[in-house]
Amino acid sequence: MSLVRVHNFSISLDGYGTGEGQSLDAPFGHAADRLHTWFFHTRTFRRMQGKDGGSTGVDDAMARTWGDGIGAEIMGRHKFGPQRGPWQDEDWRGWWGPNPPFHTPVFVLTHHPRPSLEMDGGTVFHFIDASPEEALRRAREAAGGLDVRIGGGPSTVREFLAADLIDHLHVVVVPVLLGRGEPLWTGLEGLEQRFRTEAVAAPSGVTHLTFTRP
Repeated sequence: MSLVRVHNFSISLDGYGTGEGQSLDAPFGHAADRLHTWFFHTRTFRRMQGKDGGSTGVDDAMARTWGDGIGAEIMGRHKFGPQRGPWQDEDWRGWWGPNPPFHTPVFVLTHHPRPSLEMDGGTVFHFIDASPEEALRRAREAAGGLDVRIGGGPSTVREFLAADLIDHLHVVVVPVLLGRGEPLWTGLEGLEQRFRTEAVAAPSGVTHLTFTRP
């Protein structure tokens, strides 16, 4: 059976995975880029942007496993874009431009399905109204035996953790306090009992936590 994985998921010291007030100009709300600066400096991220350079230390070593062996992704609607309710603009094609970094089928969880979007580079967005279990079944079918990545945001990761569907969870604790936003850990008391946990501190100040099935 393929694995279900989460990678490079940043949270604040007070447990928020994104800030409050998401908009077209502020994908992470009032958090801005504070949760992701560590990633933006890595060679992995710069290569995703078609650029050279970037750090090659602990942060990059953790970040670069993001795409290894992944055949499909599942994400929440608010990772795809800022719209709420029925789609007012089906011309919106996501935050990433014409060639998103996924290069696989991507299943976007929404209560308002819409036609699929085929993008450059092999990414196809499918908009589905489904439970975590049904979404995972469809993603596994599309992944062709490869692993499935849960891409976020916090509520989507939390739902898959609550359903006990995640095999590998990589959380990056960033030394900032947001005070408000979307929490990751709510309702997951005792989660650590399901996993083997390891921690690695990076010179950037973040701590990489990995939770893997024993």
